[in-house]
Parts: sequence; structure tokens; C-alpha cells
Amino acid sequence: MSGKVSELDLFDYQSEKSNAAHRPLADRMRPMDLDEFIGQQHAVGPGSLIGNAIENDRIFSMILWGPPGTGKTTLARIMAARTQCHFIQFSAVLTGVRDIREVIDTARNQKKYHNRRTLLFVDEIHRFNKSQQDAFLHHVESGLITLIGATTENPSFEVISALLSRCRVIALERLSDEEIKTLVMRALSDTKRGLGETGLTITDEAAGHIAAISDGDGRAALNAVEIAAMDLVGEDGQESPVQISLDHVEKALQRKSLSYDKAGEEHYNLISAFHKSLRGSDPDAGLYWLARMMAAGEDPFYIARRMVRFASEDIGNADPRALTVSMDAMEAYRFLGSPEGDLSLAQAAVYLATAPKSNSIYTAWGEARQMVEKTGSLPVPHHIRNAPTRLMKDMGYGRGYRYAHDYKDAFAPQDHLPDQLKDSLVYHPTDRGDEKLIKQRLDKWREMKKQQKK
Repeated sequence: MSGKVSELDLFDYQSEKSNAAHRPLADRMRPMDLDEFIGQQHAVGPGSLIGNAIENDRIFSMILWGPPGTGKTTLARIMAARTQCHFIQFSAVLTGVRDIREVIDTARNQKKYHNRRTLLFVDEIHRFNKSQQDAFLHHVESGLITLIGATTENPSFEVISALLSRCRVIALERLSDEEIKTLVMRALSDTKRGLGETGLTITDEAAGHIAAISDGDGRAALNAVEIAAMDLVGEDGQESPVQISLDHVEKALQRKSLSYDKAGEEHYNLISAFHKSLRGSDPDAGLYWLARMMAAGEDPFYIARRMVRFASEDIGNADPRALTVSMDAMEAYRFLGSPEGDLSLAQAAVYLATAPKSNSIYTAWGEARQMVEKTGSLPVPHHIRNAPTRLMKDMGYGRGYRYAHDYKDAFAPQDHLPDQLKDSLVYHPTDRGDEKLIKQRLDKWREMKKQQKK
């Protein structure tokens, strides 16, 4: 029997070794310990929260919030390995409540038969619905599982408050250009997991371009290095040439280099000029700066996202169609690509530049957030609470609510804010574009509310 086991182990070892060679470079170069981890020193460095937790073997439930490629999955694996926890990983996209129950059963068995803790890593935890998140609550609180969730979305909006209160939110940051370059150099020099055996090197200019287009995403940077290296290494395994230049990277990735300085200042200068031209209602300048960015190889979706943001920040309800035009332009580019889709972006840029301007939504949202920060979780007034049960009705939920459609012009004067914030106003529409009509309606309604209170 032992001979058969040895043969099986050898087979598994050879299979795993073969598979490892075909794994993506980003996966092969995944750090095995904190000593290899690049970036996020505020979270994992000496004396940091995670660093101390690992050192003292006191891992706690947490949510790692940050952009793609910043090390969320890697951190979870390192924590499990260093604390000898049973590690389970799954994606919220592919998991249901049944899978969660199986995880709980596994955790119980690990604790009962092996006296081993279970660390559960949930990628994209923001995609779990409420019932799926609820399924974790008791087991996180009891300590049966240590939950580490990963999300690119603000957990304040995507994770239920009950689960959020049981986890520590740790924000991760985009990797700096220098940290991206360190990743690139390490991958090219590592002979065991990286590309060291190829003998390839890279110019500072090429490494800088990879850092620029990766936008702080370590995985994207390593993927870019791997693509450029594959383009240079022949079928016989011999490299020609032995140095990755900027031209090679541009050719392999089909992305031209922006005229960045080392700090990436020109990138921000161009997008700033574009944004300010649209805000200044100058379509000619807007098209010029758009053309400059496209010619330099800027990510078209980055430009499109900025226009979507602009539509709400600088136009808002002065022309609500601006947001639709911006979204349509992004989808049209996604469908067509370059060069056909470039016209969609140009059309949106001209529309935004020539639309009436208002930042009322932007300022109103800022005031509303400040109001919440100052006053906290004020109770919902009873008359606008939901009352699905008899008990709630007896407690006064919904009592006195005025159904707007029962009143003239579908407007019923009543308060909707908490008592402490009655009569507070944050939205002040302008006299420009569609907001002029909105302002007229709001002024009329607000005056009706005042008259009723006299």
C-alpha cells in the first residue's frame, strides 16, 4: 500500500510541477509571506494591524477593501498559512447559501477533530445578497470561522451593517509606480517562479510604461510583463533580443506610451485640461485634449468614466440627458472599439461641453453626507415607516402618512426628514437648463409646506 501511495504522490508532484509551469506569471509570483509582500505597509508593515495579528496568532475577521491587484487574496492566504488555519476560498459570484452551510460543517469538523481554526476567504463579498451575508453572522460572532472578505466596492454600502460591525475594514491602496517596477524587476530576476531563466531584462522606460498603464494593479503589471516576454522568447526558448524595450512593450500590448514624467504628472495634466475644457463649455478644446489622450494611448474607458462622472458633477439636472449620453458613449465604444468607437467619445465630449452647467447635485450630495456624519443614525419618523405587521401598526408605524397621489398635483405637504433635521435643505437647483423648471416646482412645494405649518 505504501508503494502505491508513493507512486501516487510522485504522480501528483509531477502533475503539479507541470501545471505550475503553465500558471500565469501573476499567480506564480504571488508572495508566500509578508517578507515578499510589496506595498500596503500601513496595513501589513511592522507594528501594523495585520502584522501584529499574524505575529501574535490572533487573526480577526476583516474586510479588505481596495482596487484590483493590490494583494487582497494574497494577504488572506498568507494569514492562513502563518497561523496554520484551515483555508477555504470561494467567490461570492459562484456561491449560494448551500455552499456556505457546507463551509460551516467543514469548519465544525476541523475544530472538533483537528482543533484547527478555519479562515474563510470570500472574494467579491459585495456580491452576496442579504440572506447570504446573514448566513455568516452567528458563526463569525461565535468564532467558528474567521471571515476575510475582499471587495473593490465601498463596504459601507455593499455589506450589511450587522456583518460590518463584526469585521474590521482595512483599506488597501493602489500600488505606486515604484512598487509596480519592483514587482516587474522581481519577476524578471526570479529563476524559480518568474522569468529569470529567460535572461530577459527591461529598460527603465519600458518598466515605467508598464507601471503607468497598470494603474496601480500589480496583477495587470505582471500580465503585461508576461505578454511582452512571450513576444520576445522564441519557440526554442532562446530570447531575441534579451532586453525588453519600450517599443517591445508597446508592440506586445498595443498601447503607446503617454508622455509621462516619472510621477505621471502629464497624465493628470491632460485629463485635468479635458475636464476643465468641458466645464468651461469649450467643445473645441475638449476635442483637442481628447484627441491628445487617445493619440498617447490613454485607456478610452478611463476617459469615458471621467465623462460619466462629469455628467453628474458639472451638469446634473440642468440636463439629465448628459448622463445617458455619457453611458451610451461608453457602451458604444465597448461595442465598436477603436477607431470606430472614438467618434462616440467625441460626440459625448461635445454634448457635455455644450450642455447647461450645474454643480447643484455635487454640492447637495456633499451636504447630505456631512449631515449624516454629524447627526448619525437618526430614527425614521413613524409616519413614513413601513408597517407590514399588526404589531408595527399598533406601534404607530405609518400612522398619519399622506399618500401623495391622493392630493392635487400628486403633492402632499409633509415632513420626510428626522425630527431633528426638519426644514433642512441641501439641494438648491439653478436657473439653468432643466433645473429652471425643477426649481420652479420645488419653490412651489416648499412654499406649500411652509404655509401648512403656519
